[in-house]
Amino acid sequence: MLEKDPEIIDKIRQQFDFGPYPQVPLDKSPQDNLGVLYTHSLATSYYFRNRQLIDSTGKLILDAGCGTGYKSLALAYANPGAKIVGVDLSEQSIELARKRLAHYDFKNVEFFVLSLYDLPSLGLEFDYINCDEVLYLIPEPARALQAMKAVLKPDGIIRSNLHSKYQRMNFFRAQKLFATMGLMDENPEEMAIETVVETMKSLQDWVDLKNKTWPKQFEEKEQKAELLSNQLLQGDRGFTTPELFSLLREANLEFISMANWRQWDIEKLFKEPDNLPVFWALALPEATLEEKLHLYELLHPTYRLLDFWCGHSDRACPSTSIEEWSDEDWETAIVDLHPIAKMPPIQEALEEARQTLQLLPLSQKVPIAGGQQVSLDITIASCLFPPLFESPQPFSTLLERWQLLRPVNLETLEPTTRAESSQLLRNTLTGLEALGYAFLGRS
Repeated sequence: MLEKDPEIIDKIRQQFDFGPYPQVPLDKSPQDNLGVLYTHSLATSYYFRNRQLIDSTGKLILDAGCGTGYKSLALAYANPGAKIVGVDLSEQSIELARKRLAHYDFKNVEFFVLSLYDLPSLGLEFDYINCDEVLYLIPEPARALQAMKAVLKPDGIIRSNLHSKYQRMNFFRAQKLFATMGLMDENPEEMAIETVVETMKSLQDWVDLKNKTWPKQFEEKEQKAELLSNQLLQGDRGFTTPELFSLLREANLEFISMANWRQWDIEKLFKEPDNLPVFWALALPEATLEEKLHLYELLHPTYRLLDFWCGHSDRACPSTSIEEWSDEDWETAIVDLHPIAKMPPIQEALEEARQTLQLLPLSQKVPIAGGQQVSLDITIASCLFPPLFESPQPFSTLLERWQLLRPVNLETLEPTTRAESSQLLRNTLTGLEALGYAFLGRS
């Protein structure tokens, strides 16, 4: 990747030739894992930035550092009609990626043994770049971001991630220990793995490093892939959110959001978000997004990855917040579901809920709400989902459908007014939009 860092780059290449990553069996498919597909859908980040739906047909997507192709497969399932291009340093990994996508009969894919810094040699521009579990291994991550920016279309989006310095610190200690023992002078292979296993097994259970980096299941069955991607990972480094923003500024890229944005709400860390201590009540409204994220990770560094979206500067489409919409905005609104929420598992769950008159367990099928449980009343789900499975719908059409389904107010037994029905649907759709299940636009 970098001429002045050939040694560490060569070690990384050797490591992933020896232990290609991720070691996911060929017969394991992400097709029905809607949470994974949601993360890898171009529609997710595009709507977050622009409040607009995008059709993946004909789009060009790069999986930068594709490894054995499991994420490339997820990108293919999550973005129907798109072409997937994967690149990786490891020839062994690329061979496995080609076999994986061929096994599932995806033909609109190509894989290249190529470094990130040679991306311009492809002569392509991408609508979306997925660079997953790679950037924290690269000696100069800002240059890697610049290389991706060079092949990103003007309105394209990059998803990448860095290891959290705070959450990951115990594994960095383990890597330092095993480097001090000489196990990482060369590419760690079987002998180094055996030494790690023997060391950790021989330690008392109360020893801090063992307690925090050696799960119980490792005592029963050593996980070679887990050791190579944790205790013996070459080039691994951690970052803070200020360091993330610094890298983006150096690469002249604009931060869009954390990819798991629902989980970075600092106010939810407090027992009473509406009654914060004086300092926090005064400081948080004035804090920048970067400052809020840094405060969050100092208080609660539980996420291994700083997982983020970025893109070219000033490409977001200005839009009015849903909370600020007028009655006229709602009357002319167009409603759609996230493409992943239209997939067969959701349709099957809706049919089962209708037959049993149960709630639609939306977050069980598409777990995207940061751990929040989301279920829908079956009447509301029956109003919204069947027509939206087919195509986007005007809000007014859904409102008429709701009045047919629920003509009577169940509390008063009086006819349901249009205003009551409209407010209920607005509240429902506003909640689904905030959680990422529904898309709202104005005609």
